[in-house]
Amino acid sequence: MGSEIDMESQTCSSDQEPTAIFKNVNRPVFLKFEDVVYTVEIKKARCLKTKSKKSEERNILKGVTGAVLPGEMLAILGPSGSGKTTLLTSLGGRLSGQLSGSITYNDKPFSNQMKRNMGRSFEATKCKNIIISGPMKRGVSGGERKRVSIGQEILINPSPLFLDKPTSGLDSTTAQRIVSTLWELARGGRTVAMAIHQPSSRLFYMFHKVLLLPDGNPLFFGKGASVMDYFSSIAYSPFVHMTLADYLLDLANGKNVADAYACVPSNEVDKEQKAVKDALATSYKSNLAHIEGRD
Repeated sequence: MGSEIDMESQTCSSDQEPTAIFKNVNRPVFLKFEDVVYTVEIKKARCLKTKSKKSEERNILKGVTGAVLPGEMLAILGPSGSGKTTLLTSLGGRLSGQLSGSITYNDKPFSNQMKRNMGRSFEATKCKNIIISGPMKRGVSGGERKRVSIGQEILINPSPLFLDKPTSGLDSTTAQRIVSTLWELARGGRTVAMAIHQPSSRLFYMFHKVLLLPDGNPLFFGKGASVMDYFSSIAYSPFVHMTLADYLLDLANGKNVADAYACVPSNEVDKEQKAVKDALATSYKSNLAHIEGRD
């Protein structure tokens, strides 16, 4: 699990040029995001006495920082509702509202020209209430829809390319093919970033960089191959053998993977999970936050 997979053998031979499958990108993009914070206003029920509505603010993203070079593929990991799609949407220039921090493309802010060069494949919502096939006629599969969606974006030879959960609901073989295709696209000089829920270990090592994002609060950003070494160095190595995705999601959920037999009373679970998350967040700020950048 700790050794990197030979990517050349999974995709194409080392002497094969990227142009043999995809054209090299025309405009390589260095993507950088610093201290990104996104806040939403949550309205509460109307108060009967004052006849006024109360509201409170909630931070969905809490100071997320990172960078992706041309030719790199970034995976944003985290549990459901952790802010993965929100971050991806903000990087794609599609998020409005109380967004602060800095997001730049080749050290320049988002622009109409960047919008034209950008590829974005998000979950299909515009046709969620449309009947595409009937009970007697089979429609397209989930994998086919994903590939068509990605293919449409590839037509403009984009960079950067943002994808929201491109492997969700797919079998391992189809997921492998899609991520291998995206790896080839990155190999041609593109900047690729995706939100992904639970990749297999085989897919995990395809990612050049990984961002672990529970509750909008980053716990790790760096090379995928070094994630295990980092958490082991701060005393959070797994007690039993587990896949990398399970390992990271357990950490993101505040589960102490260093002690598989830890018995926490049910009334103390939330407190224990918060303590683990706080410890990981503190370690991140001390060890990783200050070295994020072009490397």
